[in-house]
Amino acid sequence: MKIVVIGGTGLIGSKTVERLRKRGHDVIAASPNSGVNTITGEGLAEALSGAEVVLDIANSPSFEDKAVLEFFETSGRNLLAAEKLAGVKHHIALSVVGTERLQESGYFRGKLAQEKLIKASGIPYTIVHSTQFMEFLGGIAQSGTVGQTVHLSPAYVQPIASDDVADAMADVALSAPANATLEIAGPERARLSEFVARYLKAMKDTRTTEADVEARYFGARLNDQSLVSDDNPRLGSITFEQWFAKSAQPT
Repeated sequence: MKIVVIGGTGLIGSKTVERLRKRGHDVIAASPNSGVNTITGEGLAEALSGAEVVLDIANSPSFEDKAVLEFFETSGRNLLAAEKLAGVKHHIALSVVGTERLQESGYFRGKLAQEKLIKASGIPYTIVHSTQFMEFLGGIAQSGTVGQTVHLSPAYVQPIASDDVADAMADVALSAPANATLEIAGPERARLSEFVARYLKAMKDTRTTEADVEARYFGARLNDQSLVSDDNPRLGSITFEQWFAKSAQPT
């Protein structure tokens, strides 16, 4: 089966491509660097010719409110239109748990716009809502840092390792369209401020964390339901300790 992975050279995309190729499928890792651009439309028709399944794992290069919305709307429209012409049978998109609850944030407004385009397209689809990736813990810490203190919401999170996300995306790619949203999450639920404190300690980082209910996440104020799934998610198997031991040792 021919499968196209948009954003196929990124963190999740490259791992998903690897898994699908190991299962014997013809997989195109599509990105602007490979001549496939969903914003300009360049290379889309050629890449999608004969494809049965398309996974959209691309992310906006800018997190500025207007730019994010324009990226997801333009990319979504161009990709879905090209898929219709190519006769694609299953469109899969990677999105974020809590997208519909975090509309204070320009980033999540962009993701919701993307999801609405998919649902209205008429193409059979599956949207995968993932919790935050463990690989992003360092960036989350940096975003909340003032001096030597990291100010973060004490809201619950359930981070998932990118390997577990890629496993899920590969499985969805080889399954029938759900025409619904599926959710995936990590094996452990804890408070964001506590999770990042564990990460910093493991990294031997001397910054301290401070729980702050007013601290923003991509511009949105969080509560205990914002970033976790209570919708019978598929749970990853990789714990924070296992992920850290394999992927995030301090240099």
